[in-house]
Amino acid sequence: MHPGFRPHRVVVLALDGLLPFELGIPHRIFGRPKDERGRHLYEVITCSIRPPGPVETDADFAIHVTHGPEALATADTVIVPASYELGPVFERGELTDELAAALARIRPGTRLASICTGVYVLAAAGYLDGRPATTHWADAERLQRLFPRVEVDPDVLFVDDGSILTSAGVAAGIDLCLHMVRRDHGAVVANEVARRTVVPPHRDGGQAQYIRRPVPDPQQASTSGARAWALNRLHEPIQLRDLAARESMSVRTFTRRFREEAGVSPGQWLTQQRVERVRHLLESTELSVDQVARDAGFGTAQSMRQHLQAALGVTPTAYRRTFRAGAAGCPQPVDNSAAP
Repeated sequence: MHPGFRPHRVVVLALDGLLPFELGIPHRIFGRPKDERGRHLYEVITCSIRPPGPVETDADFAIHVTHGPEALATADTVIVPASYELGPVFERGELTDELAAALARIRPGTRLASICTGVYVLAAAGYLDGRPATTHWADAERLQRLFPRVEVDPDVLFVDDGSILTSAGVAAGIDLCLHMVRRDHGAVVANEVARRTVVPPHRDGGQAQYIRRPVPDPQQASTSGARAWALNRLHEPIQLRDLAARESMSVRTFTRRFREEAGVSPGQWLTQQRVERVRHLLESTELSVDQVARDAGFGTAQSMRQHLQAALGVTPTAYRRTFRAGAAGCPQPVDNSAAP
């Protein structure tokens, strides 16, 4: 046993009016990962801004929280789920004295994250000034209006800005937590958590696909067949016209439909899938960097290196060194705070 082993502590801040579903997401996702010795890689605790006691939810029950705000001072990561009773935080962008005192306990350098409207708390505290962030698409305009210094992106499922991460509504909190596990311990660990939770390890696209639009013609063709076809051929050159031909569409129509369904362009989607393939191969095989590049469809190691650097802020060698080392112990997170 490693004498210095200590699980990464995730402290979830429970505020009155919280959504029970969202409160449970961090516990479900971070409570799963273990190392090869069976030790939990994360310790998840819930705290309130008041002494231990009941916290109201938006349902017909309250929860009893056994930790007060002092727990925030012990956190490696603090997560703020959504709440429907943020009061002056939501109305005027101002923290209450009680909430401000609790947040002041968080140590410098602690990773911060929010689910849905929990972002209002981070914004009101000034953590997001000059930084990108997201929230549920229905609240994005209000967030931007209330906090003009925040760079609000209403179209994405989550934003990773290094030490601060924000997500859209409800299920996007699962995407965000899986992303943090993937960032900390690699795709293999995150994919296993997703498999056990029976959710996709990575969802394509962004919030744009969930915004209400006129009901589409049921006779319209989908692009899902082309995506499935491409996933089995990532190692091969794939042209846009090949994808369109799979669905018997013109390139123009296919591109429009693809973006409507996946939230990104076909080219962006292919790159995302190939980067995920690279991560899996670097973690789970002994293939050379050149072989990984060919198997993932990037062709050359230089092309793969550029795409991985753009996506994660690390080189293939650094990524493999970090997460292959995890097979013999507890891997250290890749620092991608400087990633674009």
